[in-house]
Amino acid sequence: MILVIGATGNVGRHVLSQLQAVGADGVRALVRPDEAAEAGLPAGVEVAVGDLTDAPGLEAALTGVDTVFLVWPMLTTEGAREVLEAIARHARHVVYLSSIGVGGRPEERPDPIFTLHAGMEALVAEFGPSHTVLRADTIASNTLGWADQIRTTGTVRGPLMPATAVIDPRDIAAVAARVLTGDAHRGATHRLTGPEVIGPPGQVRAIGAAVGRELRFEEVPVEQARERMLADGRPPVLVDALLGAAEIRTASTLVTSTVADITGEPARTFQRWADDHRDSFR
Repeated sequence: MILVIGATGNVGRHVLSQLQAVGADGVRALVRPDEAAEAGLPAGVEVAVGDLTDAPGLEAALTGVDTVFLVWPMLTTEGAREVLEAIARHARHVVYLSSIGVGGRPEERPDPIFTLHAGMEALVAEFGPSHTVLRADTIASNTLGWADQIRTTGTVRGPLMPATAVIDPRDIAAVAARVLTGDAHRGATHRLTGPEVIGPPGQVRAIGAAVGRELRFEEVPVEQARERMLADGRPPVLVDALLGAAEIRTASTLVTSTVADITGEPARTFQRWADDHRDSFR
């Protein structure tokens, strides 16, 4: 039995589908109580209702589980030790979805999101069972946060995040499914990227090509972006983490072949992701 934690997220949903595609015998999804009624998970997936802060619910979800796919949705590692101890009581292996920025260049200033994942990786190694770490680059589905601006104004306004090799969440899931269903990658750390480096302006142009409209990206100073995000009701700790990353990170040139090496299929381009999700921006 494989338990997918983060099963209703942009990556977790695809992990469920990919596990079924590779013939996994038993797949269970941990779903929060407020999502259970409308989770819309693939047929044949067993549903366990609970969350990472619900110790009894987590224990019940882990009963009979051999392997766990773990996405950590919090902005600190508080509570992670207890979760990993619970996983270790049941499972033999955990696959953790981390960030490619962990272990970056030593001259760079600390990045709050990379620091969180580094802390989680350390805890996974210390308290978890055998493990595999998937360090993913920027995930293409993050751009869904632009959908309202694209539909209403045709202009995406925000801080200019550095260009990276953006990866399709389906490719992360395809790698995860193979790692979860075999022993070959135990103890490994894999860096997952898309096939090309592309920044926000290029991503916006790709979405424009997908929907058949001319779109543009307008850079907004970080402080102005902070005011808008706080006014929208986003938690201050989340705003600080996201905008801290915008101020600290530098452009990346890293492109890996890991997706193709593990799955046998090349990583999808951002344009393909945009084409396949055009309806979300119309």
